Amino acid sequence: MALITWTAEQFGTNVGFADEEHQTLFGKLNRLYDLATGGAERVDVGAQLDDLIAYVVDHFAHEEREMQAKGYGGYSVHKAEHDALVAICADLQKKFHVGEADVTEDVGQMVKNWLGDHIPKFDKAYAVVLS
Repeated sequence: MALITWTAEQFGTNVGFADEEHQTLFGKLNRLYDLATGGAERVDVGAQLDDLIAYVVDHFAHEEREMQAKGYGGYSVHKAEHDALVAICADLQKKFHVGEADVTEDVGQMVKNWLGDHIPKFDKAYAVVLS
């Protein structure tokens, strides 16, 4: 079962690249969640964790380039939000790969809640500038 479902009403920004990348991100997160909570092999969970985090980093960089190119006034606050999540993810990734952490239900809920707050509050705000 999906941890999080992208809908235009809840998560749509009307910025084509962002909406497409968010949908891909949700798919990768749901895959990780299914593996982690479904008893998959640790190596498979780790590979999906790495894939998701790499995608998030690339997606954030894309958003940030677009915001800078258009002179978006909320850039610095938005980037700080991104940097905070990347730091959490990098710490989890490092600990996971040395056996000090697992991808759990709580981890999934934390990311779901972060996205559920971030996209409507921060990403929808850039729509007027980037669309």
